[in-house]
Amino acid sequence: MCLRACAVHSGKMVGSLDRKRAELAEKLRLVLAAHATGSAESAQAAPATTPLIRRAAKKVVAGATGSLSGELLDALLAVGNKALECGYGDELRLSLLISDAVLTQRKNSRAGWRLRARTLEAMGDEPATIAAYERYLELTEEDGFGVAPRIAGLRTGGEQQDELLRLLERGCPQASVYADGPATDIWADGVALHDAGDRAGAEARLIGALLAMRGDGSPVTDLQVSIGQYLDLRLAHGGPVEETRQLAALYGEMRRNRQRGPVPDPTFGDVQWLTLGEFRNQIAGKSICLIANSQSVGRGSLGSEIDAYDLVVRFNSYKIDAAATGRRTDIHATIHKHGFNWDQKVTTRLIFGGLSGDWKNSLRNRLVPGAQTYVNDESLRWPLRNIGRVSNDEWAAIPTSGFNMLWLLDFLDASPKLDLIGFDFYESGAYRLKEAMRMPITSVHEYTSEKAWVMERAQSVTDTRISLR
Repeated sequence: MCLRACAVHSGKMVGSLDRKRAELAEKLRLVLAAHATGSAESAQAAPATTPLIRRAAKKVVAGATGSLSGELLDALLAVGNKALECGYGDELRLSLLISDAVLTQRKNSRAGWRLRARTLEAMGDEPATIAAYERYLELTEEDGFGVAPRIAGLRTGGEQQDELLRLLERGCPQASVYADGPATDIWADGVALHDAGDRAGAEARLIGALLAMRGDGSPVTDLQVSIGQYLDLRLAHGGPVEETRQLAALYGEMRRNRQRGPVPDPTFGDVQWLTLGEFRNQIAGKSICLIANSQSVGRGSLGSEIDAYDLVVRFNSYKIDAAATGRRTDIHATIHKHGFNWDQKVTTRLIFGGLSGDWKNSLRNRLVPGAQTYVNDESLRWPLRNIGRVSNDEWAAIPTSGFNMLWLLDFLDASPKLDLIGFDFYESGAYRLKEAMRMPITSVHEYTSEKAWVMERAQSVTDTRISLR
């Protein structure tokens, strides 16, 4: 059923001018290709005369039992995530169907539960969202995606929504007359009365419609939008000032908490914001080593040599094993989308991100008070693009955190010694925190181009170290 839905949806994508839907179409094509390959292998796996009980296969493919191969499940998850990114109703339903299919095959799939939770959240089913997020947390050891504060934010937002509706109900007892009717019709009647100047009649019906939405289990996304529209009308035409102020404050907190979860310290623990020039002063004249999250580092024994550099730079979901990796981390460079190691104390945290709004939201949501002394401001948000002015035409792939950092250090040219340790561009495999090891090495980066850029500038190269200065 899931694969049939993917095939049908793929047909709908033909000729779409929407960039995200075009990307979804490509993911769907890969799923259908993987399914076709698996079916062909299944058909050729054994001759018809071979007893079924003796047939052996190295991998499970899509067949009569409905089992799906690991490759196909990964491809389906990629489709689900891309469909969720599109955000339209049809795509959200496809994403939910895929998460159900994955969890039918693998009931303890962390990626499946997280996809389900995020899809249900986009669809506005808050109780089911929280349940799915909680199941994800039960299955993971490290909350690198910030799910726990997400749950806290949803719960707090829901409590504030209930408080807001109770306040409206107390202020307009007549609204209860309309709380059991069809919300859409009552809302339309309220808007018509408002436009006709009947404020009292409009108030009762508009609030009654909000109460009806709460009662019939309408998506919280729809209810939240409707509350905002009601407050716009109220603010435009006046009302009890103190009550209106209280409603607006609850609405603002409700939206903020649902978006990012509670933030314990708005000042981030007296963090100091770091500009491009101030970062150059911080590294000037110092020896620097950049440590890759690769198996060649994890299997090595360079820990003491690494700690001897003036500054040690690590990336994203780095893992510490003192003998192999060294103990110190002076600079943590990470993409804003993941929350791995943000609680580890470092001198400087450089957080990279392509979109300003998303980057700012992650800083508000993920920064841990007191875990860093310096954090980059927006001048250091996306070095290759914003400082180097390297366009997508010149460098089509999304630069990795490591490449953004390396490019920045090379551009500033302030260090007499700049070494890369373990940079084999994942040829030896990944060496990261346990939870991050379950994440695939993403295909959006162009490791071959990054490697070529590094080797063009290398002054010396050994099995473990590349020196650029």
